[in-house]
Amino acid sequence: MALVLGAVALFATFDSVIKLLGGLAPLVMVLWVRYSFQVGITAATVLPQRGRALLRTGRPGLQLARGLSLLSMSALGFVALQVMPVGEFTAIMMLAPLCVTAWAAGFQGDRVSVWRWALLAGGLLGALVVIRSQSAGADGHAPLSGWALALPVAMVAANTAFQLLTSRLARTESPSTTHFYTGLTGFVGASALVPLFWQALPASTWALMALAAALSSSGHFLLILAYGRARPSVVTPFLYFQLAFATLAGAIVFGYVPDAAAFGGIALIGGCGALGTWLAARDRERHAAPEVPGAA
Repeated sequence: MALVLGAVALFATFDSVIKLLGGLAPLVMVLWVRYSFQVGITAATVLPQRGRALLRTGRPGLQLARGLSLLSMSALGFVALQVMPVGEFTAIMMLAPLCVTAWAAGFQGDRVSVWRWALLAGGLLGALVVIRSQSAGADGHAPLSGWALALPVAMVAANTAFQLLTSRLARTESPSTTHFYTGLTGFVGASALVPLFWQALPASTWALMALAAALSSSGHFLLILAYGRARPSVVTPFLYFQLAFATLAGAIVFGYVPDAAAFGGIALIGGCGALGTWLAARDRERHAAPEVPGAA
């Protein structure tokens, strides 16, 4: 529990730093620093242990697709955080696990219980409440309109694709190999564009970008430790505490507290998402458990 709570607190802080960077540095430079840090840390820590095995993959197309989906999600998130509060942004992103449930039922033939369908409907209702609050400008931010209204949908689509590809690759690929290629894809993509957007930045901005990269990598490291010590059905629901940390960060850093409608939507997404992911993880563990003679 402590590891997961530490991870989601770091992720909420990361989103707040990214929001601060919106008016200080170009998007491409922020992405370039983030992926340079990820590739560098992975190569420095894992490559000496695994050698060329780190680079060995049987699914190069899926690895590329996963890397591009995360790069898209990072870019969309950077833009969205400039027009949305951190708490509402996090709530919308948390819809992805529920959307994965719908995808699995519709296209992969998975059996989904009535309870999980009800939780999916509850999460979508919460998202509509949050988006309506944003489109009305009830939070003191500029109202979402035009292209900005499509941001939540695009973010959830990119996050859902990322999670589906992650699940597919986890069956055959090493986690460290997948992590390396995902970072490498983002690094190559950002490196190709960064000369066009390069600017001279003050040391304080470079420090903020380095801090953002360190926060993201540290959060993922804590999650790896957490999943190595407990079952997914124990770990996963606690990821939704990021909503609380994100709302708190928005209040401390930006002085924003959600109105009643937005707070209700955030709570509905968090509750439905946490219970839905717990049910999904429990079902996977039951199906993966070996049969015991005489067991009910």
